[in-house]
Amino acid sequence: MMSNKTIITTITSTKTEMWRSRLGSALRAAIACTIVGCTSIYGPKPLRPYFEFSTYSYVTTVLIVSDATLGETLRGCWHVLCATMQAMIISLLSLLVIGHGNFNNRVAAMAVAAGSFFVALPESVELRTKRIAFGQLVIVYVSAVIDGKKEAVTVFPVHVATSTALGAVASVLAMLLPYPHLAYFEARKFYQLYIENTSERLNCNIETISASDHSTAVTFFNQAKSLSLVGPKLFQRIKSNLNGIHWERPHNPHCIDPKERLQDLEVPIRGMDIALSSCTSFPISIIDEELRGTLLNCRGRFSQELDQPDKLFAPLDTNTTSESKKEILIKSISKTYKDLPTSFFLYCLQLLFENSPVAKKTNHVAESPPKDDDFKGIFRKIREVSMKSIPSMDSLVFAFKCSLTLGLAMLFGLTYSKESAYWSGLAVAISFDPRRQPTFWAANARMQGTAMGSIYGVLCCFIFQKYVDLRLLPLLPWVVFYTFLRHSRMYGQAGAISAVIGALPILGREHYGPPKQFAIARIAEVTIGLICFVIVEILMSPSRAATLARTEFSRTLRALQDCIGKIAIIVPRENDKLSSSSQVLRAAQKNMRCLVSQMEAFIVEAELEPNFWFVPFHGACYRKMIQSLSRMADLFLFVAYSMENISQLSQQEGGSWVNLQDQMHENIEIIKNNVCPTLKFFEEITKIKSLTELEKEWTKRNVPCDIESGGYPNADTFRTMSGDEEVHSITGTFLKHLEDIATKTHANTNEEMVKCQMLFHYSCLGFCTSNLVREIMKIESELRELLIWENPSSHANMKEIYCKISTLCSW
Repeated sequence: MMSNKTIITTITSTKTEMWRSRLGSALRAAIACTIVGCTSIYGPKPLRPYFEFSTYSYVTTVLIVSDATLGETLRGCWHVLCATMQAMIISLLSLLVIGHGNFNNRVAAMAVAAGSFFVALPESVELRTKRIAFGQLVIVYVSAVIDGKKEAVTVFPVHVATSTALGAVASVLAMLLPYPHLAYFEARKFYQLYIENTSERLNCNIETISASDHSTAVTFFNQAKSLSLVGPKLFQRIKSNLNGIHWERPHNPHCIDPKERLQDLEVPIRGMDIALSSCTSFPISIIDEELRGTLLNCRGRFSQELDQPDKLFAPLDTNTTSESKKEILIKSISKTYKDLPTSFFLYCLQLLFENSPVAKKTNHVAESPPKDDDFKGIFRKIREVSMKSIPSMDSLVFAFKCSLTLGLAMLFGLTYSKESAYWSGLAVAISFDPRRQPTFWAANARMQGTAMGSIYGVLCCFIFQKYVDLRLLPLLPWVVFYTFLRHSRMYGQAGAISAVIGALPILGREHYGPPKQFAIARIAEVTIGLICFVIVEILMSPSRAATLARTEFSRTLRALQDCIGKIAIIVPRENDKLSSSSQVLRAAQKNMRCLVSQMEAFIVEAELEPNFWFVPFHGACYRKMIQSLSRMADLFLFVAYSMENISQLSQQEGGSWVNLQDQMHENIEIIKNNVCPTLKFFEEITKIKSLTELEKEWTKRNVPCDIESGGYPNADTFRTMSGDEEVHSITGTFLKHLEDIATKTHANTNEEMVKCQMLFHYSCLGFCTSNLVREIMKIESELRELLIWENPSSHANMKEIYCKISTLCSW
């Protein structure tokens, strides 16, 4: 049996490695900034004028080197090259056409607005490339306003380009010193931690289901929960390093995607978590000593199989677990099919042993087109390329937003102070994002970060005023502090970048005037830029995140209905490799998963935005609904997988399972007919603004009804989930069919094995269906609470609301 010390050691080692990785990134960022500072201040005098804008060298370094590896840094250098080419072309053309001596406040603002629009428009260009180009345009045009009549037309673009290149070169050198910081080794390290975490989760789950007393089971169940919180963080770190690996070495077509491999491990273990959370009590009586010994034996074998740190891009070898898989299948199914949670747990364990791709892609089998259609295929490809070259509406909106924000920031910044006007544009140029972001929180974090960094810089200048050459020393701990600050919830990446850039220009430059005056002027300019940013964001995206979260919830309920409507058991034709119904269900599940992710992003934003005069956002309620929706999205993967296998087994065995399939299909249709109208009702509720508005519309239509007797129109069609009775009814129906399968006798071993597989897949289908209904009941409860929260002065009667909505829709 596992000890608590083992679990604590696993979690602690993960946290330690995460901390070491961040510290290493912080030190390398400090090295990069030191290289920039020493080169711009103490470098050869003939080269110093080319690094006139050393501030932007620091900015480039911060944008590239944060939590980066050598591969990611090389990718950042490519972004710098692309951004510099765009900014050079746009700025040189505008300076030549307008004349570098004719730039004033308005002309510079219009030039920045036009240039940033063209930079932001292409969708294929990386966001970091656009941010770097925005900053370069701001510096060029502000310099043209200040010194345009004194310098040649190419001076400002060239100096901006060389300053940016200095930051990129310093980033690469920092990744090489004292030894190359390769993405491959970083990914392999976190991959090994992820495998250890997965192995421990599996062990805890097996210990939970095989525990002989209640306290032991609960202890291991809670430990598995703790381990499940660490896994997604490790998975995210592995994903972030994969782009860098592609830049460090050429792509090998024979290698598999590590993300797919880890997904194949994660989905079955999440299924085990769902199974254990559905168990009514511990210990589980159906687990006898023989099965308990088999499970514990399989745990050890699979832990050894997972321990393959040098096979990051290689598929898992399941030969060592094939015997364990058959052992579980034969010994357990005849005992556990009557307990659906236990049966589903063993089902997930079998999938783990088989390395079955439960979350497989939904690509259909492609057929080679006939020769007569070759020309049509060519024209189709040309059309696709041409369509991609046309900007989408989202791209146009983002480009216009960047253009308007930078134009206003430049105009008001130059009006306030020409010498410090760089900062009004740079404050927003390096933080644009085409995705929605919490506007007020982001502006507040950037303002606080700028103030904090500026004050730190001024204090360090005061302390080292007699030792000017040592001002670079306090810069190093601040860069290290920034690296950890960017992972905090309070400031995040936006506030941390503002904090480090707030101190770098004060401590890492010379000849900019008194530090106090510079800091105050820059804070004022940053405030101007952030005010412009907030105003444009509100004008371009007036919808509150709380409203968008509710709208996304409505769309997710619609997608949930689609997924439930796609559940079916159909025997495929002989030429079909997979059941078309399961493929359609996988596509619907993928759409639902995307909507759930979008809804979760809106919830995060809504929790950060101020309430003002609106009803406070009920984040806890939405979090519970997201948890139920995510769990249902996982269950649909298992439903699709079981549908595919049931169809394939039925096709192999001919018509011996037709009657059972017909009965199962009828039961599933009954469940769908009961659940889908309820979900449709939930969807309609989320579309109404408030119960007060519904009551006003009801009064306006003057619909006849007997309020005292409750005689609303359509009252007979109202139906709500009847608690656990609904789940027990579904479970009982499936158990009856499973009993029919189990009592069948077969002449040979192969047919008996098919029977066991049918029991496994049908028990999976029964468990998932009953749990889908259980999660829908949870959503109904949370939706009722949400209605009460948002309408405290109204009586939230679900039947009355249903009748009014259905009647108004039909009139």
